[in-house]
Amino acid sequence: MVQERTLPTFQSPPAQISAEEGLMIYEDMILGRYFEDKCAEMYYRGKMFGFVHLYNGQEAVSSGVIKALRDDDYVGSTYRDHVHALSAGVPARSVMAELFGKETGCSKGRGGSMHMFSAEHNLLGGYAFIGEGIPVALGAAFQSRYRRETMGDDAADQVTASFFGDGTTNNGQFFECLNMAALWKLPMLFVVENNKWAIGMAHERATSQPEIYRKASVFGLPGIEVDGMDVLAVRAVAQEAIARARAGEGPTLIECLTYRFRGHSLADPDELRSADEKAKWQSRDPIQRFEAYLIEQNLADDEVLKAIRQKIEGVVEDALSFAQDSPEPDPSELYRYIFAED
Repeated sequence: MVQERTLPTFQSPPAQISAEEGLMIYEDMILGRYFEDKCAEMYYRGKMFGFVHLYNGQEAVSSGVIKALRDDDYVGSTYRDHVHALSAGVPARSVMAELFGKETGCSKGRGGSMHMFSAEHNLLGGYAFIGEGIPVALGAAFQSRYRRETMGDDAADQVTASFFGDGTTNNGQFFECLNMAALWKLPMLFVVENNKWAIGMAHERATSQPEIYRKASVFGLPGIEVDGMDVLAVRAVAQEAIARARAGEGPTLIECLTYRFRGHSLADPDELRSADEKAKWQSRDPIQRFEAYLIEQNLADDEVLKAIRQKIEGVVEDALSFAQDSPEPDPSELYRYIFAED
């Protein structure tokens, strides 16, 4: 019998944000949640096709990390990449159009759900196979340090955040990239979104060391465990790791303990997880917790938060209309965008 990992009791950090920052983070989290809900609606109505992996429940990780980065920093994603793209600044229209396979999508309709990419927003892409995005992110971090230290470009102080799930941490790319990033002191954040389940495999059943953050010690870099359902806790840890990376002190491994509220994909009947487990985690909904925090700290009131939710409803509906009305890729351009010059 595999022993389930005992979750620590987390203490929420003291208020470290202004009302403006809090509302910016809240808006980003609401955008992620409402966007994904609309994707589910379209998928079940037969309007969206392919594998679609939703992010519901994990919004505190994306908003907490990416909104702590600068606009010129880099983000590497996974196949659960819609919300990472939105947090990185890719317009909702472009993300939705990509999900519909339209020419106006951020990957020109060639990528779909699992392959969001935007050079303009330094989004390094979503990846269908687990772990393959980590070496790409490592390369982005390497070029930042090389340009700054070898080529003398003082402006090349960008930090790269690489996101991946708990299942990835048993793969070779994870260990190899931890080693190289630590060896070269690369400006990089390894962000583990540990939602307890790798498709249908419980994390504790698949690894000899379920506490992923402890694996950092082998490579001589900091490993930090954080409540992935608390956006301010994630943000505080991310800010410290980003500051270390930008100062030339190397990478950090951040394990965010979180939970996906839906199945692995929209095709997953989600019968393997117990109702009790799902209810326990849903009671810790990161958006509801942050709403309560904003009100308790007098950073916002119900009317302000309601106005944001109404605004985002409009953004998502606009994105849907844009995607549906956008043109399909021209079949004559099937081989376009294969090479960088295109």
